[in-house]
Amino acid sequence: MTPQDDARELRGINFEEGYIAVLDKPLRWTSTDVVRKIKFALRRIGFRKIKVGHAGTLDPLATGVLLVCIGRATKMVDALQAEEKEYVADVMLGATTPSYDLEHEIDRTYPWEHITREGVERVLGELSGERLQTPPVFSAKKIEGTRAYEFARAGEEVAVRQALIHIYEMELLEYDLPRIRIRVRCSKGTYIRSLAHEIGLALGSGAHLTSLRRTRSGGFTVENAWDLEDFLEKLQNSETK
Repeated sequence: MTPQDDARELRGINFEEGYIAVLDKPLRWTSTDVVRKIKFALRRIGFRKIKVGHAGTLDPLATGVLLVCIGRATKMVDALQAEEKEYVADVMLGATTPSYDLEHEIDRTYPWEHITREGVERVLGELSGERLQTPPVFSAKKIEGTRAYEFARAGEEVAVRQALIHIYEMELLEYDLPRIRIRVRCSKGTYIRSLAHEIGLALGSGAHLTSLRRTRSGGFTVENAWDLEDFLEKLQNSETK
């Protein structure tokens, strides 16, 4: 059951039977933070040993659709994660950061005055389709059992294995140099931070991500997502198991 099914009411739901909470993840929360908060709230209303998990991690600096699976719906996590995603991203041209986003300070600057709208649209087309992508070194990708970001934070250089991704569509929404806003429709495993970095390189400059919002995951859209605080309040007021 989802917000579309329950008309914003949670009363009487047996969450152990399975529920998919479509949430609009707040800025600076980790996906794990959201899961932990919901699990704690469920325990308070009587669901002591219930399983809770999310289907598709969002970085702390990203907002938007986060699917939180409760009870038997946790069996659907893998299938939900495999669904197509859609994002709206702001990209700043002319500068890079080690993490490809605002988690770290700018480390290098580049000329961007030569960039044109036609050039941006051409690059978006060239970077679309099925191809290999290198995840950021500051990512949760595992290298011999250790998260890549742990090596990066320790100052160790490691090679992050490329992954096969599919970018189905990219659209230029706003062109206000040195900032651009794009819409990206892509497969599971696509790093929009890496995509921003690739766009900068392809334009003969540098780039990093300044904001990211997941607007859709599979058939679930941000327009139908719960505000987290609203969801927690309704959960608190729902009937105890």
